[in-house]
Parts: sequence; structure tokens; C-alpha cells
Amino acid sequence: MRALHPAAVEVRGLRSRGGPGRSGEGTDLRGVDLSVPVGARLLIASRPEGAASLLLRILAGLVRPAAGSISLAGLRSADESAAGWARRIGHVGGHAAIYRWLSPFEALTLAARLAGLPADERRRRVEALLERYQLASDASRPIGRGGPAVAQKVGLAAALLSEPEVLLLDDPLRALDPLERRRLLLLGRGRRTTVLLASRYPASEADLVNQVALIRDGRLVLHATVEDLATHALPLSIRGIESLADQRAAGSAVPTARPPSRTAPAKAASR
Repeated sequence: MRALHPAAVEVRGLRSRGGPGRSGEGTDLRGVDLSVPVGARLLIASRPEGAASLLLRILAGLVRPAAGSISLAGLRSADESAAGWARRIGHVGGHAAIYRWLSPFEALTLAARLAGLPADERRRRVEALLERYQLASDASRPIGRGGPAVAQKVGLAAALLSEPEVLLLDDPLRALDPLERRRLLLLGRGRRTTVLLASRYPASEADLVNQVALIRDGRLVLHATVEDLATHALPLSIRGIESLADQRAAGSAVPTARPPSRTAPAKAASR
């Protein structure tokens, strides 16, 4: 069994140029510091929107930062061993990067091989995930025939094959019905799995997260619990998260992005 560490994600001084965001502004990261404890479920919102997505792509190893240090599940650099990032980290983007001519069974088997799982374990996990994510009936058909919903479910299942310690979710499964999306994301959340979820629609994540963070103009300006929002009668929304960041900035001389002292249970906020 792999050892878990008190901080599942540690980021210090992270800088990167991300290019134009949806609003036309830059999505640069300008010295982000972030510490996420094991088992936390953190929603990351950002202004402009693309900054949260950029952070997750950096953590997943898809983008190289200009500066800063990263530690994920106790590792400070990616390696190719069975204990490395490929086995400890799962990443799901908004668009599944999967060959559409593969069947779900073939795509998951390929992902299991790339993760270094032995043959007997590969088959056991692939078959279990096909059942769990209701893909068994489509298991032998090309993913492209099932449309975006099937592709996104296969992408989530592939990310969970190695039972990762850290799961990075970049506004995932939007092609699914909201209730089905929520059910599948709850299924993918292990008891000790640390989840970082970038979302443009925080209110839709109320049952999935217990912490919130805000990146504004390239800097982390808030890291708080969902309970903190409720205490201030603020909704789990972009506006509510920004209001809490502004209140903390106005009322305290200490940095507003201090990590929460504990992992609070999730509590649905008003929308």
C-alpha cells in the first residue's frame, strides 16, 4: 500500500503564462501558493475562468510552469515507476482525450497497461469500472458511436483505474444529465482521495466539495471551507466566493489565502 502524506498537494510560487481566457484577459498564474490536505475536496474558481483549468493542467503534467515547485502525493517530480505520478494522479478534462474508434473496453485496457497494472488486475478493474459507470452495454462498440456522454464516462473511468490518491477534475462530464453527472462524480470519490475540481458553475458542485479556492488575476486570494461561506450567508457561487475573498481582504492584514485549518464536511449552499 502506498503511503499517504498530510498534504496531498503542495504548490509554491507557481508561475505560468496561459494565453487569452474566455473574457479576453490573460490567464497567467503569478506566484500561486496552495496546500491541500489529504482527503480534501477543493473547488477552484477563477477570474478569468481559464486560470483554474491552467493550474490543473500544470498539476497533471500537461503544461510546464515557468517557475515554482509542485509536490503531489509526496512526490516532487514525475517519474515513470509504478509508484510515480501515473499511478498516483488521475486527470479528467472537459473533453475526453480518447481515440473515438476504440471501444470502452479497449480504451480502459490501454489505460491500465500504460499505468503498469498486471494483466489479471487490469481485467478485474476494467470490468468493475465498466459496470460501475454503466458502460457494459457499450463495452464493445466504438466510443464515437455513443457520443460525448460515453466518451466522458470512459475518460473518468480511465482516470480512476489506478485508484489515484489525487484526482484532478477540470469541469468534467458536462455532456451528462446533471443528476447522472453528480452520481458518477460521487462514485469516483474515494474516502481518502484528494479531489481538486475546477468549475465554472460552483453551485452545481455543492455535494461534491468541502473547500473552495479563488484565483483572481493570477494569484490565489482565497482558500476556505464551504462552511465559511455558509457562516457569512454566502452562496456557493462565483459571486459568493468573491464576496468572501473581498471580506477577508478588507477585514484582515494577514494573507487571505490561508488554507483551512481542517477539512470541513460539505454543506449545500443556497443557489
